[in-house]
Amino acid sequence: MLAPFRALAAAVLLAAPGLAPAAEPLHVRIDRHIAAGVPDFKKKAAPLAGDEEFVRRAYLDLAGTVPAVAELNQFLASSEPDKRAKLVDRLLAAPGYARRMAWHFDVMLMERRPDAKVPRAAWETYLRVAFSENRPYDRFVRDLLAADGADPNTRPAAKFFLDRDLEPHLVTRDLGRVFLGRDLQCAQCHDHPSVDGYRQAEYYGIQAFLNRSFLSPDAQAAGAVIAEKAEGDVSFMSVFDKDKKQHTALPRIAGVKPAEEPEPVKDKEPRPAPSAVAKPANSRRARLAGAVTSPENAAFARNIANRMWALMMGRGIVHPLDWDHEKNPPSHPELLDELARELVAHGYDLKWLVREIALSEAYQRSSELPADSDAPEDRYLVAILKPLSPEQFAYAVMQATGHTDAERDAVKKLGPKATDEVLDGRLAPRLVAFRRALGGRPGDAGETFSATLDQTLFLKYGGAVRGLLPARAGNLADRLSKTADANAVADELFAAVLSRRPTAEERRDIADALKGARNRQATLNELVWAMVASAEFRFNH
Repeated sequence: MLAPFRALAAAVLLAAPGLAPAAEPLHVRIDRHIAAGVPDFKKKAAPLAGDEEFVRRAYLDLAGTVPAVAELNQFLASSEPDKRAKLVDRLLAAPGYARRMAWHFDVMLMERRPDAKVPRAAWETYLRVAFSENRPYDRFVRDLLAADGADPNTRPAAKFFLDRDLEPHLVTRDLGRVFLGRDLQCAQCHDHPSVDGYRQAEYYGIQAFLNRSFLSPDAQAAGAVIAEKAEGDVSFMSVFDKDKKQHTALPRIAGVKPAEEPEPVKDKEPRPAPSAVAKPANSRRARLAGAVTSPENAAFARNIANRMWALMMGRGIVHPLDWDHEKNPPSHPELLDELARELVAHGYDLKWLVREIALSEAYQRSSELPADSDAPEDRYLVAILKPLSPEQFAYAVMQATGHTDAERDAVKKLGPKATDEVLDGRLAPRLVAFRRALGGRPGDAGETFSATLDQTLFLKYGGAVRGLLPARAGNLADRLSKTADANAVADELFAAVLSRRPTAEERRDIADALKGARNRQATLNELVWAMVASAEFRFNH
């Protein structure tokens, strides 16, 4: 009953002009929302994670990899009371943050579709620059939706449309899912039978922004750009309408006041040169970019706030992420409203939002519940286990085995040309192999991977993993081979791979394995492989 009124209230609050940030830090309010309504909260909630668990989690979430041994030891040795906040700030300021966000938003926006019209390198560079600059999210999306691909400097921004071939129904559905949190697929044929807001008029209202757009010279051309006609409307009818009555859809986003659309004056419409891109004076697609990101559109801020929460916490407040409707209410509606409202007040600063979530006790909880607690995932009383994405897994394996450090040492010899981009370029071939083996199918929005037979074989026999194991100057296998003491081997191995100290039992296991080894180096290699292939390594916990 209250869902429509709550949504209306959120829309009014988000659209309020001059919305100022609240004085109390958001991370404090996050924890208050999580604790509210939970009897015996302190008894049921997991304690805060230890430093070893926290540092690994923060590196994976904010840098997309595990910490180097020196970074781990430096953090563990610190006695500063605010060392967690300082670590979060350092990671957010480092180049790894932009790389991590570029990975995530690539999958969110493109869902591992083939790079047919915009090369991957150009697209990833575009994303990394955007997140290095901390570009406001509303501006970032406006740029994506308004780009036509004609200007080589901004062509990567048009990838969302170009590499979907501007296919009307695919683009309409994905616009709703990705930017509004609403999967309107059902409304393509009829109003949703049980969800009031999922109506054909909404679906075709989105499509009407794009029905005049087309790819020029054609959809098959690798260099195609987006052109637009001055006229053309969208008609639809319900499959349940016995009278087969046709309806004309006007371009609109639910909750946003439609802009008046003047009638085209044919002799005043621009006549582009044969080599130019056709674009009418009143471009519907340009208006789409403004309507989606409009302050009137509460769903836009609400969707990205929910998605960033899910990225950090392992589950959306609305779950699944694109089922935001009254029949699937958020687990914490007031919290979601507050996240969205504060994001708008802070100018759609995603880095700020990530920082506030990372500083909350909710984020910093252990992944192990108290023995007498059975809290469900959607209460956020315990850290949710998050499978690593193929990109995280690739970079974590390369860091853990020492491959990244060895490549970094090689890059340093380049002098002034030694940049993080050069290092990533040297790591790229292995990243491609991990993506190919562990990534989902084209159109799959999932970032994580599960161990199918092919993936298991890749982990066990694939050269991308096995090739990292042999000793090479400065890598993990090399360091272990030069360490005679079994306890020291165990300490280095667990710190490098699992970002923690070994237990007494694990020390004994390592000692026993080395004591009975016919070929010590081969045994060390197998120990490294077993640990990077373990569930403990493949999950962020």
